[in-house]
Amino acid sequence: MTQQPLAPAVTADIALHCDDELGRPMAFIATFSYDALDPYAVRVTFHVPAGDIPWVVARSLLTRGLGEPVGEGDIRLRPGLDEDGRAVVRMDFHSPEGRLQVEVRTADLLAFLGRTWLAVHPGDERVNVDALLDALLA
Repeated sequence: MTQQPLAPAVTADIALHCDDELGRPMAFIATFSYDALDPYAVRVTFHVPAGDIPWVVARSLLTRGLGEPVGEGDIRLRPGLDEDGRAVVRMDFHSPEGRLQVEVRTADLLAFLGRTWLAVHPGDERVNVDALLDALLA
């Protein structure tokens, strides 16, 4: 099998906004990561005082969530406006441990996704099984 050159990984630290348990607005950083070895997935790591919390989100779900409500399971997205009238994507994460509802500015998410689309164009996703196995076994 001919090995294709891999696009570089894409990462971005993006501010997420939510309310704390007392209803006070707060913000924290999440790292969004994309790797051409796993072209369908975006890894989101929430950096919170209790420690880092990782999630994996389909890149196509994030893309669709920019313009319409999507998701039926653990992750749901819908576009909206924040209290200052800026475009946001509301992200709702469900797990057995609890629920997290955050807002990410659409411009920040779109900038990150745009860089992933340059790395691997939507529709051109291919999983290089040999490279994936090498990475997993390394």
